[in-house]
Amino acid sequence: MTTPVLSFKPTQIGHRGLYFAAAILLSWAGMLVFLLNYPIDWQNPLVYLFALIQTHLYTGVFITAHDAIHGVVAPNNKRLNYWIGFLCATLFAFNNFNRLSRKHHLHHRHSATDDDPDFHDGNPGFLAWYYSFLKEYISVIQIVLMAVTYNILKIWFPMENLIVFWMAPAVLSTFQLFYFGTYLPHRGEHHNPPHNARSQKLNHIAAFLSCYFFGYHAEHHAWPYLPWWKLPEAREMN
Repeated sequence: MTTPVLSFKPTQIGHRGLYFAAAILLSWAGMLVFLLNYPIDWQNPLVYLFALIQTHLYTGVFITAHDAIHGVVAPNNKRLNYWIGFLCATLFAFNNFNRLSRKHHLHHRHSATDDDPDFHDGNPGFLAWYYSFLKEYISVIQIVLMAVTYNILKIWFPMENLIVFWMAPAVLSTFQLFYFGTYLPHRGEHHNPPHNARSQKLNHIAAFLSCYFFGYHAEHHAWPYLPWWKLPEAREMN
C-alpha cells in the first residue's frame, strides 16, 4: 500500500496544541486538588473510577511532554514549547525532559533495533521488557524527589489519598504508556523499516481511551510532526 502524503504540517495547527495542553494540565491539576481531599471509602465505586480517570490524565501529561519533544505543542514558539514539555515531564514523577528528549529521538532513529533505548534485546515478554524499560528511564534522583515530595505533601493531605490518587495513578500510567505505546507497537517481527512499528485497529474511542491515539503508532513514526490529536486523521488515511 502506498503511503499517503499528508497535507498538514505543525505550523498549520496554530494555537490548538496549547489549548490541548492547557486542557490536560488543568484537568489533571484540578482533579488532583479535588481528590487529595476526597473521602476514601473502599465500598464507593467512585474511588476506583476517579483513580482510573487520574491515571488517564497522568498519561495525557506525559503525552503532552512527548509532543513537546517533537516540537508540536507550540510549534511557533520554541521556548514556550520547551518549557511546557519541561513542566509536563517534571509533573510526571520528576522526569528529566532533556534526557527524555534525547532518548526518544534515538528511539525514532533506531526503532526496534539494538540502538533503540526503548527496545529490549531478545524481544521478551511484557514484564521483562517493562522492567528493562523502567531501568532505562527511572533515576535515583527521581525516586528521592518523589519521596521528599510525598513526605511534604502528607503534612497537609491524608496518606491514603496521596497513594491512591497521586502515586498509584503515576505508576499505572507507566503501564499504560509502555503497553500501548511501546510493547504492542514494537514487539515481534516488523516489515516496515525503518519505522518498525504497527498500529492498533481503527477505533478512535478505543485508541483515545487506551493511550491518546498513541496506539496509532505506525502513523506516529511515519509522521512524528503530528500531535497526538492529529493521529486519528493520519490513521484514516493510511
